[in-house]
Formats: sequence, structure tokens, C-alpha cells
Amino acid sequence: MGIREADLARDRTAFLAFIMGSQQYEYAFEPNRRLDPSVAEEHLAKMLALLGERGGRIFVAADDADQAVGWGIVVEQEDDIYVVAEERRYAYVAELFVVEPLRGSGAGRALIAACEDWSRAHGHTVMQIGVLSGNVRAHDIYRRQGYADYGIQLRKYLR
Repeated sequence: MGIREADLARDRTAFLAFIMGSQQYEYAFEPNRRLDPSVAEEHLAKMLALLGERGGRIFVAADDADQAVGWGIVVEQEDDIYVVAEERRYAYVAELFVVEPLRGSGAGRALIAACEDWSRAHGHTVMQIGVLSGNVRAHDIYRRQGYADYGIQLRKYLR
């Protein structure tokens, strides 16, 4: 397995599958996830627009046949004015997914490392990644990679 930059024409079908895989995985603990096929096209369009607006990169974990088995998307973000200037511009991992058979193989860690390398090369001193509170596995992996809880967002349904 290796990490490479994405080739949208070649990897598009895999990206759509990754989005649906993520939606299905998260649906188990967060039932507000859409499972209709159009969500993949809509989300990919949103991610590509975000990359175009803010800059960033899509990295792909590829198997020995160079087929995409996971992806990581890193984008540049701007934090709020109350954050000190030197930490206001930061990198954010907007997507991270590895196909089920390869979870635990190091592919996710390698994708995070590629995102971190890109971020350092672009002058970022801070990187963030989000995780759903129910995704304990990912939360543990991110912590082992050196990430610490930064903020907690609470939700209440008003139905």
C-alpha cells in the first residue's frame, strides 16, 4: 500500500464509494446520515468546491494494483478572530476513510501523515480533525496520532 495524490478522473468512482461507505458506517451510531445515492455526488461536489475556494489536497491510499482503498482531504481554514494570529490559519482534515478490510492496516495513519506533511509544507502550525462522538474507534486513533480534544459541540433535538 502507498499514498499518492488523487487523480479525479481515475479515482472518482472510488471517492463516491468512500462517501457512501462513510455514511453507512456513521449511520450505525448517528441515524441522521443520508443513505440515498445522490448524497455521494452532492458531497463530492462540495468537497471539490471547498478545495477550489480554500486550497488543499486529496490524498489516496492505494493498494498494490494502485487502486484507491482510502482517502484523506486536507483544506486550509481560518479560525475566529479571538484566536491568536499565528494559530488562526490552520489545516483541517475534512475527510478520512479507509475501506473496511484495510482498517487497522496503517492506511488511515499514512493518510493523516500525508495531510500533516502537506500542511507543514504550506506553513500551517496547527491541524484539526473532527469526529462524531459515537465514533469511538476513530477518536481513539486520532488521539494515538497526537490529536487532543479541542472543543465539544453539544446538540439537542427540538422535535
